[in-house]
Amino acid sequence: MRVLVVGSGGREHALVWKLSQSPLVTEIFVAPGNGGMEMDGVTSVPVQADDIIGLVKLAREKQINLVVPGPEAALTLGIADALEAAGVACFGPDRYCSQLEGSKAFAKEVMNKSGVPTAACAVFKDADEAKNFIRKHKGGLVVKADGLAAGKGVIVCPSQEEALKAIDLIMTQKAFGNSGSTVVVEELLQGEEVSLLCLCDGEHAVPLPSAQDHKAAYDNDQGPNTGGMGAYSPAPILPDEELEKMTDLVIRPVLKHLAAKGHPFVGVLYAGLMMTADGPKVLEYNVRFGDPECQPLLCRLDSDLLSIMLAAVRGELKPELVHFTPKSAVGVVITADGYPGSYEKGMPIEGIEDAQSLPGVVVFHSGTKRVDGKLVSSGGRILCVTALGEDLASARARSYEGVERIHLPGSRYRKDIGMKGIVRLEQLKAGK
Repeated sequence: MRVLVVGSGGREHALVWKLSQSPLVTEIFVAPGNGGMEMDGVTSVPVQADDIIGLVKLAREKQINLVVPGPEAALTLGIADALEAAGVACFGPDRYCSQLEGSKAFAKEVMNKSGVPTAACAVFKDADEAKNFIRKHKGGLVVKADGLAAGKGVIVCPSQEEALKAIDLIMTQKAFGNSGSTVVVEELLQGEEVSLLCLCDGEHAVPLPSAQDHKAAYDNDQGPNTGGMGAYSPAPILPDEELEKMTDLVIRPVLKHLAAKGHPFVGVLYAGLMMTADGPKVLEYNVRFGDPECQPLLCRLDSDLLSIMLAAVRGELKPELVHFTPKSAVGVVITADGYPGSYEKGMPIEGIEDAQSLPGVVVFHSGTKRVDGKLVSSGGRILCVTALGEDLASARARSYEGVERIHLPGSRYRKDIGMKGIVRLEQLKAGK
């Protein structure tokens, strides 16, 4: 089979890496790809992820059997709808369903109608109205740009003053462009975050093991939000034995609602959860694999990813198709200094082969390209060094050992990826 993966980040590199292991695959195309995706049977094509017309044309020309969109932009722009019209299978939801990620207001409406627990909120199109609401509210708030903002449009505001500044930033200064023409203001939930990703075929949902992303730029969850500084799986706060119960609570009601609207959800539905003292609550939905959660999850996957995706597209997804190793996986993201703000590009990268010589280590490329045969940085998030281990501590140690073997001037990384999980495991062992 001929497969087209859409995107250029670490998530897409992981998808290409895992799909290339399928005996069903004859050739993989990736559009546009990055400097690390050059491997046997993989061809990069310079078509951007938001060029829906170009992607459909490419799928037709290359006689693609399955398209796998990685980033949310392609899905919210309707790539699945366009491919369906062209007679090409797509592992991803249609444009209507993709509003779950493309519009936070839409997601809140669906959650409320489906009975999914979430933070109380209000939606505003006028900055003054939003500010008046904030001035009447005591306690912390979260201000969110309604549309897509590359993971950076959510501002946590412990004080009223910070919330008012967030409104100015998003709605008046238009820091996120038109994505901030509508804002969602919601109560600030307290607890620990965890990610639940489910494979869906329109009717059925099969949960993947839990994962935990690290959004803040600096150690101890300090600094601005980023696209993700690292992830690990499984997350002890959501153990395997709780996955079905959580899927019943936050995923299957949404699938039922969307199907009743005539839009069955096919692909990956990702619930970002806050585990509060009052129980789990959904912070947001994504309509694709997370990045960097995808990297450790696919390192743990023991099944044929292409077979799973084909079953989902055909409406034949079954839990017995999906198997994961009991080992843990940790992915540490190396970024350019200054990210998520301004940063340099073109920095030389060395030591990847040395890192990958470690048992269980795979280095996934996010922002890299090749110039005159040499690998250099081309983005804010540059690499995700991912490792398997018998337990979380050993996987974490191996991942950081891999990080230390990579030479990349002008870069940095968080040094505490996975520590929340290790602390929780120690508490559970002590009976706390």
